[in-house]
This record gives sequence, structure tokens and C-alpha cells, in this order.
Amino acid sequence: MKKYICYILLMVACITQGFTAPPEEKPREFMVDGVKVIFKPSVKEIISVRFFIKGGTANYSKEQEGIEALALWVATEGGTKSLNKTAFATALEKVGTTIGSSTSLDYSEISMSCIKEFWDTSWKLYSDAIVNPAFDPKEFDLLKGRAVSAAKEEEANPDAHLRNQSLQNAFAGRNYSKIYNGTVTSLEKLTVEQVAAHYRSVLGKQNCFIVVVGNVTEADLKQKVSAAFKGIPAGKAFQPEKKVELKPQATIENRDIATNYIRGLMNAPAVNEKEGTAMMLATTILYDRFFIELRTKRSLSYAPSVGYASAAITNPYATFYISTTDPKQSLQVMIDEVNKVKNQGFSEKELKDMKEGYITSFFMGQETNDTQSMTLGTREVAGDWRKAESFMSEVEKLTVQDLNAVFKKYSGSINWTYLGKESAVSKDDFKQPQLFPDNTKISPKK
Repeated sequence: MKKYICYILLMVACITQGFTAPPEEKPREFMVDGVKVIFKPSVKEIISVRFFIKGGTANYSKEQEGIEALALWVATEGGTKSLNKTAFATALEKVGTTIGSSTSLDYSEISMSCIKEFWDTSWKLYSDAIVNPAFDPKEFDLLKGRAVSAAKEEEANPDAHLRNQSLQNAFAGRNYSKIYNGTVTSLEKLTVEQVAAHYRSVLGKQNCFIVVVGNVTEADLKQKVSAAFKGIPAGKAFQPEKKVELKPQATIENRDIATNYIRGLMNAPAVNEKEGTAMMLATTILYDRFFIELRTKRSLSYAPSVGYASAAITNPYATFYISTTDPKQSLQVMIDEVNKVKNQGFSEKELKDMKEGYITSFFMGQETNDTQSMTLGTREVAGDWRKAESFMSEVEKLTVQDLNAVFKKYSGSINWTYLGKESAVSKDDFKQPQLFPDNTKISPKK
């Protein structure tokens, strides 16, 4: 019997070894005709590609906010010079490929996800959309109309309005005060000629780079990138504006609604810095504290939150949020919790528990090639894609002293925006002891 058992175990081991996937290679970068490429080989059959454009809100004026989001939308959904919208969409559907775009405060990107079997066909469609978008006037008008409708819905949504207003209040006169998806007013004024011209102005080798995660060869990728993008101009390198320190103030917008909305913005370190990693964990622990104190114990809100806006690269910040029918008590609890961390710090147990959960959730989140390509790309916009690879080791090295130091350093100045009944709060409700000047603003009733 032992003999047979050993034989079976040996067979299983051999079979298992035969089917074990080879370890994935580390990502690397190289230049192809002036275009930076970040390439991470993968054994998975799904290939993820992202074409990043640096700058985001720095690439356009306040009057033209939303122009880049609309430009990328038209480029990816409006057809190319060789294929109209219908023919292009049909070609993508035949091979199961998706192409899309997104915009943010500091960058925009055009993405593609395809199956390895149809890599060649998908790349041709993808690169054609980037280099040769049609910007057909009829298709432009249709997509512009949809963008205007989305902007109207966003302005009517209290949460979206609060998010936009908090950025405009905190970063008045700066790039982050621009709404990257655009407003009804800004979008309605845009013409197809303006949008096409803007797209051409940001499509430059010094301002763009490509991230590819998938089961392809480096030689094949280099050939494809060269053939597709060697003709685009050098353009200008993105120059970020100087970081601004947020002022401790509150802006109250009076609105007769059943639920009141509050959002606070606090300065934070850059995502690629060691302090940035510490701030990520610090705000995650504080999120749990907010949940316990505001929802579980007092039922003041269904979903209070604390977050670190790691996608805000030029001027990173952390956020505090709550929607509640009792804003006065909610603010008191929020400020008390912030001050408690400043004065007493986090505990060793909180950090230990958070590390264990954070590492698990990070690896689960990085299971797809699409997520990996986005992580590599955003870290490159922040200065160095290699920080994505060293992130977990940085998390493991963090001490509770690191978390306490970074939170104490940045938490002295919170810029609050309130949307709701003016009578339900007073300017004193937003003050942090000895740190909050008398500069509360009150907006007209809406």
C-alpha cells in the first residue's frame, strides 16, 4: 500500500510541476523612436495597453475644462480616418477588444484590453484610434451632447457637486480647480476644431508614454510602437505647477436639502514618497475609526469616509467626507477623531492589523493585467513606475512612528466645504483648536 501511495504522490508531483506556470518577468522600460515604453511580460492571455498623456488639468484653461476628456472620447468612439464609427466598433466587437479613455487631475489615458489571439488586429485598431482619429463633426456633436447631459446630471448630484466645489474652494485659481469632465457651460462652447486642435497639441513624445502588460515579446512590441508612433511630434514636456498649501477654512453653500454633505481636504505627501505610503495606511486606519464612531456608535451617517487621493500627483491631498442629517455633531466627532490621532497617535495593533489586510487586498487588486498597467502608469506619472514594484516592501517596513509623524505633519490644516442647511451649522463647528482663522465663507442660498 505504501508503495502505491508513493507512486501516486510522485505522479501528482510530476503532473503539477508540468502544469506550473513560469514565473512572470519583472517590468522594464525602453525607448522606441523617442517614445517611452514600460513593458511587463505576463503569462496571461489578456493584454492590457495604456497610452498616457501627462498634464491633465494643466493642459487647458478653466474656460475649456472638459476639452481633453471630450477629445479622448471622440478619438476612441468617433471612428478613425480609415474606419467610420460603425465600422470601427464592429471590428472591435469581432475580436472581443475594448478601447476606452479616462481623464484625471494630472493625466489622461487611452486604454485597450484584448485577447492574445487577436493582438495584431487589436493593436492596429488601437493605434489607428490614437494617431488618426476622424473627429467627424456629426459624431462630435452626438458625443458632445452626451457629455453635456452627463455634466447636467453631475451638477444636480449633491455628492458630485460637493466634490467639484471642494476642489474649487481649496485650489482656487489653480489647475485642480478645473473640473476635468467639464461643465455644461464649458462643454457647450467647444467646437470640433478646438477639440481636435487640443488633441493634436498634447499628442507628443515628451508628454506621453505607453504601458503594456501581457503575453507578447519585446521585439514585437518595439516593432509595433515604432510603426505606429514614430511620426508623432516631440511636443513639450509636462511642467507641473508648484504645490500649494491648503488653507484652514470652511465654505458653506446654503441649500435646502434633507441631507447635508461635508467634505474636507487636507494636504498630503506625494504617492511615490515614503510618507505617501504612510499616509495611505494612516487614512485607511482613520477610515475604520470614522466608521465605528460615526456609523456604528452614533448612526450619524451611512457611509462616512477618509481617503488618500493618490491620483492627485501635483498637489496630493487626503479627504474627509460625510453625508448626515446632523452636521454639527458629525463635524465634532470628525474633528475629535483627527485631533485624537494627532495627540495620541495610532496603536501598534492598528498598524499590524492594517498591514495584514492591506497586503492581501493589494495583491488581490493586482490580479488583472488591466490593474497592473494602471498602477505602473500612474506611478510613472508621479515620477517613477518602479515605485509600484517596491510598494509592498515599503508597507512592510512602516512603523507606527512613521504613521503618527506623517499624520501630525499634515493634519493641522483642513479646508472644509459644506453643502446643506446653513442654519444647521456655525463657522465655529469647523474649527480645529488654535489652527483655524476666522475666514468662513457663506455662499448664497440655492
